[in-house]
Amino acid sequence: MPNKDTKIVNGHTHIRYLSTSISEKEVLKRSEKFYKIMNKRRSIRDFSNKKISKEVIENILKTAGTAPSGAHKQPWSFCVVENKKIKRGIRKIVEAEEQKSYNERMSASWLKDLKPMGTNASKPFIEIAPYLIVVFKHLFEYDKNGNKSQNYYVNESVGIACGMLIAAIHNAGLVTLTHTPSPMRFLEKILERPDNERAFLLLPVGYAADECYIPELQRKSINNISEFYSQGESR
Repeated sequence: MPNKDTKIVNGHTHIRYLSTSISEKEVLKRSEKFYKIMNKRRSIRDFSNKKISKEVIENILKTAGTAPSGAHKQPWSFCVVENKKIKRGIRKIVEAEEQKSYNERMSASWLKDLKPMGTNASKPFIEIAPYLIVVFKHLFEYDKNGNKSQNYYVNESVGIACGMLIAAIHNAGLVTLTHTPSPMRFLEKILERPDNERAFLLLPVGYAADECYIPELQRKSINNISEFYSQGESR
């Protein structure tokens, strides 16, 4: 029977959301602290091979798994690759495709924009980082009878989960790089994924190398990324 902590909506049980009551001062403090943590996040290409416990990776993935998704379908899989042979195979194909991209696929303006990043077709981090996390999106699901069922807002849902994954990686004191080798379908074959999954993102995860350099960049200011519509204002 329902009680004050549950109610039935459309025949399904809903439970009361218990929020944590904190002061406005504490809200501000937490928001500032998390911003300062995340503002130090950078895309890292020079990794250490220092080991990371599986428990840390599991906690990071569980955090990503708390992301909202269309109709709560959770249309994602996080494949964690530690196997050296598999990583070597991934690197070989990635570098071959990246070489084609730099030589044939990328426009002159794209290559110009990449120059400050110092990137090229060489991707040693794929083998050096202790883990690769390959994120797959689920185009649809199979029910227990093998029939297809629909997923909703798949790209949006998986994109949000990836953002939370990256934040969790950085918050844990680790580093990563968002890598989208093009084309990516080979990852489905190498990792023997079911036919409803498509590769979405590849993330090397580890510690930064002792000698690691990053581009000196500036992020856009709050005024350049936001617009506030204040109470009482008309447009």
